[in-house]
Amino acid sequence: MTATGPTNPAATTATTTGVTSEATTAGTTAGTSARIGALLARHPVIDGHNDLLWEAREQVRYDFDRLDIEAGGTPTHTDLPRLREGGVGGQFWSVFVPATLSGDDAVSATLEQIDAGHQMVARYADRLAFARTADDVVAAQASGRIASLLGAEGGHSINNSLATLRMLHVLGVRYMTLTHNDNVAWADSATDEPVHGGLSAFGVEVVREMNRIGMLVDLSHVSPDTMRAALQVAEVPAIFSHSSARAVCDVPRNAPDDVLESLRDNDGVCMVTFVPAFVSPAVAAWQQELKDAARTQGIAPDDAGFGDLRDRYAAKHPSPVATLEDVVRHVEHVREVAGVDHVGLGGDYDGVAELPQGLEDVTGYPRLLAALADNGWSDDDLGKLTSGNILRVLRDAEAGARSLQEQRGPSLATIEALDGPPRAD
Repeated sequence: MTATGPTNPAATTATTTGVTSEATTAGTTAGTSARIGALLARHPVIDGHNDLLWEAREQVRYDFDRLDIEAGGTPTHTDLPRLREGGVGGQFWSVFVPATLSGDDAVSATLEQIDAGHQMVARYADRLAFARTADDVVAAQASGRIASLLGAEGGHSINNSLATLRMLHVLGVRYMTLTHNDNVAWADSATDEPVHGGLSAFGVEVVREMNRIGMLVDLSHVSPDTMRAALQVAEVPAIFSHSSARAVCDVPRNAPDDVLESLRDNDGVCMVTFVPAFVSPAVAAWQQELKDAARTQGIAPDDAGFGDLRDRYAAKHPSPVATLEDVVRHVEHVREVAGVDHVGLGGDYDGVAELPQGLEDVTGYPRLLAALADNGWSDDDLGKLTSGNILRVLRDAEAGARSLQEQRGPSLATIEALDGPPRAD
């Protein structure tokens, strides 16, 4: 979920299945398309981040009779027919809750999201299979189903409790993004004013406990100092579930090159996102101009009136359009800096209102892969991008957890013991 918060992408779904821009189809041969189809049959995409569950909450309060993702044609970027068309064989479903929720409210909402994920998988059990391990992912794909994993988007979901963290893992959550758009009491966000200089002492303990139980540390949304601190203390590979390259598009949500180099040394993976403001410098500049215009009127991006102001501003100053080629540049930059063993895909479908031309919904992955193939990517390297790298990270985290559990038991640390009493605001 991006800095704009929960959105209803219904207005963008006029881009129907299979739609491609003229630019993205130019130069792509029938031979390339056949090659990509065969590749995806062997190495289907495992995407790092999809916000369908929050859209199900916002649109229909989790009523999948009203949002029937099996029928297709839903007012979302994601449904089962389009996932199949896009070559998706595994999906981390985000159990996002907004940072406006805190304490027990955030925990309860996260549990509702987790329940929705389990209910969705059970309802469509012939198409989806719940996955907790890399072996589960492979078994799901072998059975012709889409492996479904869960990821919690923001440390506010655990309410400063390592026991709550452990229970999320028991319920199937396999990564946690350390922050969302706001700082938490133990870690700095990329889009908030720094308080901790990265991680507090309790934040370090959160990372250590995540490593011990086998929950992936997700560094999307966190500040560069938090990225660096987490990678310094991490005992197993970490991930970015939906971030791109800051050297290509200089926005706080993207990963700087030195962090990508550290991620390589950590043996982790950066799953490149498709969010226009994170992949296109022109769109990012337009977004900043919009925020500046709002600030002059005393309106913050999370204020109720921001949407109306955005519509008025866009009518006079239309936004540039991101393209599939913008995403290609990020994928190739991450490959250049971190290496081909450390890049993946995390589209952030249903977490944003607009997406790049050629990637309008979850059918877009074959077009992206075809563009990379035309740029000289081998089948082996494309297979690492689609699924090989994230499967390796899952296996390494599982093996690391088994080893760490032989060395230490569950952490009983509290934030008060490690960080002292709460700061007075």
